[in-house]
Amino acid sequence: MSEIAPATIKDYASWREWALRALAQGLPPEAVTWDAGGEASTSTPGQLSLGMDAAPAVAASHSGAAIQAVRISRELAALLRDAAQHRAAQRWAFLYRVLWRWAQGDRAVASAADEDGARLYAMAKAVRRAQHDMIAYVRFQERRPDMRVGAGDDLPQYLAWYEPDHDVLAYAAGHFARRMGEATWWIGTPDGAATWDGREVRYSAAPPDPGAFRAGADQIEPLWMAYYKNIFNPARLNEAALHQHMPVRFWKGLPEAALIPAMIADARNGAQRVGQAATVGSMRGKQVAVDAAQALPVRPVPTSLDQCRRCDLWRHATQAVPGRGPDTAPIMVVGEQPGDQEDLSGEPFVGPAGQVLDAALRGAGVSRDSLYLTNAVKHFKWMARGKRRMHKTPGQREVEACAHWLDEELARVRPRVIVTLGATALGAVVRQKIRLADAMAAPMRLGDTWIVATWHPSYALRIDGPDARANVKAEIEAALSQAMRLAERETFRATEASE
Repeated sequence: MSEIAPATIKDYASWREWALRALAQGLPPEAVTWDAGGEASTSTPGQLSLGMDAAPAVAASHSGAAIQAVRISRELAALLRDAAQHRAAQRWAFLYRVLWRWAQGDRAVASAADEDGARLYAMAKAVRRAQHDMIAYVRFQERRPDMRVGAGDDLPQYLAWYEPDHDVLAYAAGHFARRMGEATWWIGTPDGAATWDGREVRYSAAPPDPGAFRAGADQIEPLWMAYYKNIFNPARLNEAALHQHMPVRFWKGLPEAALIPAMIADARNGAQRVGQAATVGSMRGKQVAVDAAQALPVRPVPTSLDQCRRCDLWRHATQAVPGRGPDTAPIMVVGEQPGDQEDLSGEPFVGPAGQVLDAALRGAGVSRDSLYLTNAVKHFKWMARGKRRMHKTPGQREVEACAHWLDEELARVRPRVIVTLGATALGAVVRQKIRLADAMAAPMRLGDTWIVATWHPSYALRIDGPDARANVKAEIEAALSQAMRLAERETFRATEASE
């Protein structure tokens, strides 16, 4: 073995450089020394510029000899990059052995059936799990305004501390940089730290006093704790699955982990049986025909929207979304149903469709505060698509079940003009099936009230083409302008009649 000059190997890129130098000199794995501290050595470094990672074949000169470039498959490149983050002893020597075998034409090294290949796959799998865990279990906390670590320290807005199983800090830092935009943050680990300033990620050594960077509970944490506690269902507790998906070693960095032991104890001490019993009565069973005379009497109408069980939409919604606005509003705007953001906030028209409506109101010169905004159906009906809740049009039975609440709002507000957004809202107000295109031709009379029909703002978000979207938005704005003129005219007539 020739004399070797040590060089610190910090990551995949630096290992790759030294591994290519060793390959260029034709050094087999046993001729290259990689010490346990992550240092490699090779005889003379030489001048070498070779491509790995499925690069095109080139030739380089080293000590007067022609050297062929090393070309590896994309799959092997990905395995090497991931395995390089593993904290296994002698990892750099092992990775070089894999690369050497491939360069010698031994393609079996990239197979999980091979001894080295199996170890490579296992290392990559462990790293990918560590990458997932770090993204899942890092908890950022907002820095207190008065927090200082040293004189003149300018700390980022959010701070986090995490102890990964492998060297996955750079991977997680890239993920959070893409997800958190211009919000600045700092992630500390026992082996180093990453800081995002809104433009680039910088890496530094681990802080000597990690406790000085702990932000403590912020304003959001009580809300998160309340949410986590309320979504816990003792009837569905599976402790094995809980510990598999949220290993105990991560609990010390999770604020919600302080709640878990008490919730598990409560479930063991009876809350699990109580939770199961509470759902038995709502389970669907076999339908049995009962004579009308023997049936239970009709229950009274619920007095609160939150207590409404007239259809099944309440089961999968976060909350009912009532109408909002003054009871003296001359114009009532009726949509179809709440969307995802409305379901979470409890307020109508606050999501993307609400933003389109707000733009149309500004264009029409109508103040949102002067309107009464509501929906024909008060609970969000949705279907799952991946991790998203997608809107699903309510059925006629659901519209009819919610008519009680719409009638109550109409009787209380007594608007002079009703603007219906979309076909579902139009049918709910007039109580008959009318083509939206026909109703949009001119305002209609319903008793003493004018009906102005137009598109639902969400249609402007779904329709293809900028010109088509602009036309839909213009028609919504025109309908609101017409509703305002009708309301002003009816108010003037009522004033004259009273005088």
